Amino acid sequence: MTENNGLGPSLLRVQDLETFFTLRKWGFLRVGEVRAVDGVNFDLREGEAVSIVGESGCGKSTLAKTILGLQQPTGGSVHFGDQVLDTSDRRQMDWYRAQVGYIQQDPYGALPPFMTVRRILEEPMIINGVKSSSERWQRMEKALTELKMTPVEEFLHKFPHQLSGGQQQRVVIARAKILDPQLIVSDEPVSMLDPSVRVEILELLRLLQRDYHVAVVYITHDLSTVRYFSERIFVMYGGQLIEKGLVEEILRNAKHPYTMALLEAISDPDPENVNTFKKVPGGEPPSLANPPAGCRFHPRCPYRIDGTCDQKPPPEFTMTEQHRVSCWLYGDAS
Repeated sequence: MTENNGLGPSLLRVQDLETFFTLRKWGFLRVGEVRAVDGVNFDLREGEAVSIVGESGCGKSTLAKTILGLQQPTGGSVHFGDQVLDTSDRRQMDWYRAQVGYIQQDPYGALPPFMTVRRILEEPMIINGVKSSSERWQRMEKALTELKMTPVEEFLHKFPHQLSGGQQQRVVIARAKILDPQLIVSDEPVSMLDPSVRVEILELLRLLQRDYHVAVVYITHDLSTVRYFSERIFVMYGGQLIEKGLVEEILRNAKHPYTMALLEAISDPDPENVNTFKKVPGGEPPSLANPPAGCRFHPRCPYRIDGTCDQKPPPEFTMTEQHRVSCWLYGDAS
């Protein structure tokens, strides 16, 4: 089941989504599968920003690529507006990719090194039928000005290696929004940048989201940034969404032990606490090729219920209208 919560029109709906990768050994002999995305459900409203948070290897980037249509889902569906996406329908996917912008994690790796900034920004417009050179120029000038890359003429003839990391990421953002998309998928957009640049990039993204009423899926492992960027948080572990809720509610009243551990691991800026050890669960994230039975967090959970958590996958329990958690600790929730 997906949730709408009566909060406005749904732009993107992910329903029972699965993305598995088949393992191969000894030629064509198939041996198992990696369950990278395993039964994910959520709704994204028009103009809303949501953060998908979790450790490396939990399936965040695979989920993003499946939403973008870059990865074929194994099961379930992705709905955009009133359409069900079919990655085999080339015409539909060409239309869809013009509606969705993509901001990659590594800005230098995301930009063709042999193209100037002008060509990088013009290419998606040419592909999508913007034939007027004056219109292409106006869009480029507007995008770069909004991203504080002025004077624009100074940057258009530069190659990516001639730009700083922050400037490269601004070009990636400009390319993502140059076609005025309805949705932007942003995969760890500041993890490769210096801390001094991260806040500015996130503020620019937030302004663009609000000014153009564009929806944003923000992929991150850092809970410390989501407070300033999104309306809701989805916590991901072992290929599944295990807690969902409004930002302030999750940050102040997290329910799942894994979410609590993520909050505990946030860096403390107080120098008085430099020698304080964080109480975080030991162990490693589960192998998605051989996930544990029951709750996937139970091998690391200090609150696990033997005979339940290690045997039965928890359903989604409702804490409040906007807060849901998949954890047997709340099995008596109404």
